Amino acid sequence: MNYAALTERLGISIEPALLELALTHSSFSYENGKTPNNERLEFLGDSVLGFLVTEHVYQLHPDLAEGELSRLRNAAVSAKTLSLAAMNIGLGEFILLGKGESLSGGSSKSNILADAFEAVLGAAFISGGIDAAHRIVSDLIFPLIDDSQVLLETSEPRTVLLDLIKKMGLGEPVFEITHEGPDHDRTFFATILVDGKKIGFGEGRSRKAAEALAASSALKMLRG
Repeated sequence: MNYAALTERLGISIEPALLELALTHSSFSYENGKTPNNERLEFLGDSVLGFLVTEHVYQLHPDLAEGELSRLRNAAVSAKTLSLAAMNIGLGEFILLGKGESLSGGSSKSNILADAFEAVLGAAFISGGIDAAHRIVSDLIFPLIDDSQVLLETSEPRTVLLDLIKKMGLGEPVFEITHEGPDHDRTFFATILVDGKKIGFGEGRSRKAAEALAASSALKMLRG
């Protein structure tokens, strides 16, 4: 696969063999003789990301206490945030997946995208050191986290919604979950009701994804 388009989007160069390894999902590895996959690079990238984000939120918010900084950092390195960054550069089209995972939409699954993003970050760190990793994080992650309210709503929409409902003095929200399709290809639907009135709806490939989208739509509705 030609990774020139991806490295251009990343703004740095990464050794091709190392980049391919970073994009090799375990499902592809399993179907091809259990060749090496990206899990070790993901492990490395997770630590590099944690350091860079921690330093950034510490400098950005000198007024926040440790607990609030931790909440922001956790939101910044969440699968939701990382998958959004990955989608912004079209990372899914480059990930090597097994046939089954590919057929089930693996290239758009948030956990696979987030893991691949961390693995690419790990590869960048090995190829170009902390400066190369910082370039990726500053271009693709920092813009998503510099507005703390937007960040929390992106990564924790349900928590933000519950806080808002409580502040507004509304009744306890009810999440109604339904699904359709076979076990291997299921779609979930989430409806949020408050005092019997529908305030949000979302659908996704998992219950959690559907609830998050429903919470996001409810936040928009309540804020008018």
